[in-house]
Amino acid sequence: MIEIKDFSKKYSKKGGFAVENLNLVIPDKSITGLLGANGCGKTTVMKAVCAMHYPTNGRISVTDEKGIKINVSENPSAALNCIGYLPEIPILNSEMKTEEFLLYAAEIKQLENPERKILELEEKLFLQETMNKKIRTLSKGQKQRVSFAQALINNPPNLILDEPTSGLDPSQIIQIRKLIKELSATKAIFMSSHIISEADRLCDTICIMNGGKLLASGTKEEILKKSGTKNLEDAFLRITEKGGLGEKSECEEKGGLGEKGEREEKAGLGEKAKREEKIERGEKV
Repeated sequence: MIEIKDFSKKYSKKGGFAVENLNLVIPDKSITGLLGANGCGKTTVMKAVCAMHYPTNGRISVTDEKGIKINVSENPSAALNCIGYLPEIPILNSEMKTEEFLLYAAEIKQLENPERKILELEEKLFLQETMNKKIRTLSKGQKQRVSFAQALINNPPNLILDEPTSGLDPSQIIQIRKLIKELSATKAIFMSSHIISEADRLCDTICIMNGGKLLASGTKEEILKKSGTKNLEDAFLRITEKGGLGEKSECEEKGGLGEKGEREEKAGLGEKAKREEKIERGEKV
């Protein structure tokens, strides 16, 4: 499980917040998707979960395979042992061969019998043709799959996938999506995407961000109901353009007048009370 509590991030004292007051829980055995345009704050959140930078405010914790909660800022080494991270742009040693790089990744994670695990990942991620090639000679899609393999090398309980199908061809996208779905049977998966159809197909919970803020979250059905739309594309546009689900949806959800209606009602009641007081005093209304 991954828990993000009151998370805010500033990169400088004078600048604004890249992400502000984010609260999310990513349960075990599920896929939570962070959906938003480029620059909305998705990667800032992903990097914070992986201790690549720390919160300005708030906290982030992950649970290990025994269910023990670990504060990422206080104990980053322990947290990273139970996280697999796939960055949007692969971080690889271009002069290593694929097999050498995966052995190196296994060594960092202190993995026993790494050869068996590497063989398993070679098959899962269709890396057979790349194992004896230097990483600098690989295509963008092949590098992405090598990066995915290192994220899975120690079978972590939590996966952070930043744009996991970036650079892949259509057949590889289908294969990777299938793998992500299979992995969710045993892991908490937190993935980001700017591809709405990908979030629609893969995610149990969808979170929509814009301008560093979480605007909506829930199942696809919940978001469609709250936004009053029939598909996720229209819901995304309505939510991001209005900066949230809007007054009408809030009113419908609460079964009341909404904030604006309440203000207007209170103002009306106030004027009525004043008129009644004047009548009682015999003054003209």
